[in-house]
Amino acid sequence: MTTQTGTTETKAPGAGWAPPTETERLLHETALSGNREAMLDALARTRLFVLVARLHADTPGFNPPLSTQPDPATPGRMCVTVLTSGALPPWHPDWVFEATDLDELACRWPAGARWLGINPGTPYAVTLEAGPGRRRAWSKTHTRAGGPQAGLLLTRRAGPLHGPIAHGLALGAHLAVHNGLVWNDLGAAYEGYATDRARLRNPWGVLNRAAYLETLEALLATRLVGRTFESVLQIRRGLAGRLGRTPSVPEWSAALTDALTRRRSTPSETVEAHEALRLAVTYEDRFRADGALGADERVDTLAAFDYGRAVNVVRLALGARLCDPQEAEQAVLRIGALAAQAYSSWAQFSLGYSLTRVMHFASDDPSGVKYEQSLAQHRILMQDPNSPYRNVAWS
Repeated sequence: MTTQTGTTETKAPGAGWAPPTETERLLHETALSGNREAMLDALARTRLFVLVARLHADTPGFNPPLSTQPDPATPGRMCVTVLTSGALPPWHPDWVFEATDLDELACRWPAGARWLGINPGTPYAVTLEAGPGRRRAWSKTHTRAGGPQAGLLLTRRAGPLHGPIAHGLALGAHLAVHNGLVWNDLGAAYEGYATDRARLRNPWGVLNRAAYLETLEALLATRLVGRTFESVLQIRRGLAGRLGRTPSVPEWSAALTDALTRRRSTPSETVEAHEALRLAVTYEDRFRADGALGADERVDTLAAFDYGRAVNVVRLALGARLCDPQEAEQAVLRIGALAAQAYSSWAQFSLGYSLTRVMHFASDDPSGVKYEQSLAQHRILMQDPNSPYRNVAWS
């Protein structure tokens, strides 16, 4: 059955159909209901992707025009085609996907094109009329909606949901939730080819495959988490082993002072170490007050931050075509194995990641936004029934 409401066409899928992600379900249902405003709002909050030849994407200053393709549902109709993340095809070395949105589509629209095809040829395809008045409405909706939404847990139903690959990918779920990206996908795009390459350049300084591999190894060795932060926690962990309990803050501080004295640390190193202790105490207390960390619990290692970021770097490199899917899978498996040695549960891993993040950004976060984001991500991952932290075995 095809539903047509003036400007929108969509087909009802067959029995047993399940959308790839929540994005496709929402777009399809709003279009099928005939609620054009709700459908446009859902579309404005969704990442859209346009296929581009990699040769064009790598040409400096070249912005390929939007191309039109036949609509498989309506012979003779030509559409500008975009895909949502769940509809992206398998990874290919020479074909990449650039991210776009409703406002950019309206600005770049080719002369003479009258239709926008979203996910054509799939059970959840939607076709929109794209005359000048309709495109003005796209821009207004985009402005009102604010673009793709962050802070969401998105799962690709056809992606890994259990087993070692799912476990490894789930280590990167904090960043996936933070950016509103699917957590369990090693596919054609992460955020989009140009964005993936830009995020590798800054902050990672990765411009080529060799630099990617070097950065990945540094993350796997947890060399980027912060030597001072990690060593301060290691002192507490060692003291706890000797005492048979978690040491008090004065006991921890005294042990840290002794260690710094033995190392003949400089005054600046001493100040930095005691500031790291203060930050750890401050944020662990906040996590306890907010119910995320138990009264007798502590974070013993910050390795989670490098492991979680390593998964993100692998997915960015895959999107930037600096590695292929098989290499990416092997890297994710390595990260998962290392994380399983450092932590014994998803809760421990998540708290290790969250504590490190807020400690790292403490000086840049006087209003506490990073803390609230980190707490929200931890709660989503630990409490959402669909979270991999509720459904994927730790090891």
